[in-house]
Amino acid sequence: MKRSGALLLFPLAVLLSGCDFVVLAPAGDVAVQQRDLLVVSTLLMLLIIVPVMALTVFFAWRYRQSSTTATYTPDWDHSTKLELVIWAAPLLVIICLGALTWLGTHLLDPYRRIDRIEAGQPVTQEHKPLRVEVVALDWKWLFIYPDYGIASVNELAAPVNQPIDFRITSSTVMNSFYIPALAGQIYAMPAMETKLHAVINRPGTYTGFSANYSGAGFSGMRFAFHGLSDQAFTDWVAQAKGAQAKLSRETYLELERPSENEPVRHYASVDPDLYGAILNLCVEPGKMCMNEMMSIDAKGGLGLAGVRNTLPLQYDKLARRGAVFGSDPSYVASICTAEEAAAASRATRNDDDRDWPLRDLSPLRGVGLLAPGAGSRRADADTPSLGLLRFEL
Repeated sequence: MKRSGALLLFPLAVLLSGCDFVVLAPAGDVAVQQRDLLVVSTLLMLLIIVPVMALTVFFAWRYRQSSTTATYTPDWDHSTKLELVIWAAPLLVIICLGALTWLGTHLLDPYRRIDRIEAGQPVTQEHKPLRVEVVALDWKWLFIYPDYGIASVNELAAPVNQPIDFRITSSTVMNSFYIPALAGQIYAMPAMETKLHAVINRPGTYTGFSANYSGAGFSGMRFAFHGLSDQAFTDWVAQAKGAQAKLSRETYLELERPSENEPVRHYASVDPDLYGAILNLCVEPGKMCMNEMMSIDAKGGLGLAGVRNTLPLQYDKLARRGAVFGSDPSYVASICTAEEAAAASRATRNDDDRDWPLRDLSPLRGVGLLAPGAGSRRADADTPSLGLLRFEL
């Protein structure tokens, strides 16, 4: 009896524990609409589930073996009225759920710009969206504010009642960007960009995290999301601009290395092309970007001989995560003629004091194409051969 009493008191203890059911009490309008969709869908399903459960108990009790009042009809096998109720009621519920799901799928599409700040307050031209570029790292979050030229690690802030346009990607593996109080989760994937549009309606500090397992430091991929007044957000931006650190490509490559439980930090300035380079897997100096390779492919590519040229374009995930196995990191720098490659190399060495890791340019090394002047693939002596300039780290 004591054990049974404890089990009966467990639901009451949960209700009195002060748990924050943030999904059912969000602070952002998009999350509120998602909550409403969840509640309405649940109630519609309960219209069928509750009567079925109740009738299960009723029939079990009424037609129990010891009952003397139940009608005994062993030859009964059909009732048109009962069949109509059994099939029509679930069908109507499914139609309603289908309509709600279709509307919710389109109206709450994370790629769709929001059209209201909250119920009864539409978005106007005065509501300028706040752009935030999100990068999921191992195992931390990088937030870039391109309109302000600042960035932060493991801390996100936005003004109350201002639309937020998120552009989301990942550095190595798949993660999931999720702030329950703001909007639903959306995946962050390397070499791909996902989008999320949302708005926060109440000031406060809310928790964000990754909802997709990504390795040893996954449990520490949590960050604070601050919903601030306009003045408080201005102060937060000023605080970030007052930081000493600057987020250049070199700084990013260091930040990108796997680390756990990173403290909050701010960057006073950001390389304006950094996010695009992260998205196109070409943060390293001189590396060909994925969109450049796609442009070449869209124009017809390099033919069968150039198929393998895409291999070094892949992100060197193993080396970046500290693995000791795998091939040496290499990448495509550019696709050009031998003469253009040599000229570019000389110009780079003259204009930049950095020691570029270019090793052997004669003959030009390729991954799929013959070296310049080798073989019979040249159309004629006056036509320069296509070569592949390859850097090795």
